[in-house]
Amino acid sequence: MLQNEAMELLDNTELPIEKVRELFDIFKEDNQVVGMVAMNLSRRTSVYDKEQGKSDALVAMLRELSEVDDMGSRWAVAKNHHTPTDILEKLAKDPINLVRALVATNPNTPPGVLNSLFGDEKIVRDGLSGNPATPVKLLKVLCMDKDKLVRLRVVDNPSCTREILEGMLDDSEADIVKAAEIKLGEMQ
Repeated sequence: MLQNEAMELLDNTELPIEKVRELFDIFKEDNQVVGMVAMNLSRRTSVYDKEQGKSDALVAMLRELSEVDDMGSRWAVAKNHHTPTDILEKLAKDPINLVRALVATNPNTPPGVLNSLFGDEKIVRDGLSGNPATPVKLLKVLCMDKDKLVRLRVVDNPSCTREILEGMLDDSEADIVKAAEIKLGEMQ
């Protein structure tokens, strides 16, 4: 099989997971195909499907993809809702900030790992601010972040409390105040 045939097959999210595994094994040394495997897994699991989450083949590939040099593959693993906790813990220490940021957005990332990402750079804090699994104690600090987008994402976070929103009514940015007012109105 040629690389372009494999790439075309992997563009199909309906491709049986066993066939994805087979292509992954055949082209393990080809970063383009490996990246397409990662994207196939990412696209097929973007909507949480408990049956796919039980797939040993999917989880095994996520584990292997977390080890590859290709940043795009690790990125896809970091955001995948089926990625095992131990892999999310490992990727939270990835040298690439975008990988860490996607771990921060993953609602299955454990609170301890989210806590460890709190002191990271802005792109990672931005991921934390929108993650519904981010502990409220972190949201209470993120709502005062110097970055406006981080604060806006806190307002939109489903875990944002009334207390946090009320505190944001004094924000220096009018659009954050307005967003907090709207969210408070929706809570009534």
